[in-house]
Amino acid sequence: QVELTESGGGSVETGGSLRLRCDASRLIYTRTCVGWYRRAPGKGRERVATIYWTDGSTDYADSVKGRFIISRDSVRNTWYLQMNNLKPEDTAMYYCAATTFASEPRCDRYQPNFWGQGTQVTVSE
Repeated sequence: QVELTESGGGSVETGGSLRLRCDASRLIYTRTCVGWYRRAPGKGRERVATIYWTDGSTDYADSVKGRFIISRDSVRNTWYLQMNNLKPEDTAMYYCAATTFASEPRCDRYQPNFWGQGTQVTVSE
């Protein structure tokens, strides 16, 4: 079992930046996918960015490529989402998540089995 805690959400204007942080309650082992997902009002959940803990390979949703960067700190068992050039359509509840026993670095193929409580990101015009 692992508990995930997000921080860093808030309100910014269009073009602004935020950095989200996810802290895990225990050591993240290899063969784990970690990442960020979001749910906007009235919409389904969207995978935003993921990173494979073993080798650091990353994957991004097309809507955030070139603007968001996911990274990890294996010493602190923490991962981040740097969000730049934010747009109103990025407004959502952001959740960090982890998938254990991910046998290959194709994080888009897995459904996470651990989730954080979420942090709100609001981007105004």
